[in-house]
Amino acid sequence: MSMPYGVAGITCRAWFAAIVLCGLLSAPVRAGVEIGKAAPDYLGLDREGRAVELSSLRGKVVVVSFWASWCPPCLKELPILENAQRLTGESRLRVVAVNIDDEPRNVRQMRRQLRDFRLLSSYDKDKRARKAYGAKMVPYMVMIDHLGNVAHIHVGYSEKALPAFVDEINALLEGAAAQTNALP
Repeated sequence: MSMPYGVAGITCRAWFAAIVLCGLLSAPVRAGVEIGKAAPDYLGLDREGRAVELSSLRGKVVVVSFWASWCPPCLKELPILENAQRLTGESRLRVVAVNIDDEPRNVRQMRRQLRDFRLLSSYDKDKRARKAYGAKMVPYMVMIDHLGNVAHIHVGYSEKALPAFVDEINALLEGAAAQTNALP
């Protein structure tokens, strides 16, 4: 004998319809970035309270890393990104570390700890950058080509993935150099 009802007396067909309807209704409000599309311009506020904008970095490969002080993997990832930027040079690769801490005290403390870092630090106080990029968890990294288009998106952190990150950054740098060298 087959059961026409699922949980709490609701038919399986009704559950399926409800799931599909929820997915359709939530799709238009789902923010985020797509590979191959232009990345959102706004990246939070710098130490002086000025907007950090991707458009000011045009021509460079940009790695945007959303992070928080309470996230141990984030604290492992930032020095690696800092080192990549130092080795490559800020004229070619720029790392933007977007802090999403809710406590301004934590943000100030982390900025003091990162004072020797050369990466561009911003604070997403109003969650505008987070929403535009679809960063629902940290670490959340978006690699952007020299034209401002999203090239790669990574959620989470794994030391095993580091060689792939390096390869992706190098490929973006090579693409930028090739296009620059091809200009008359």
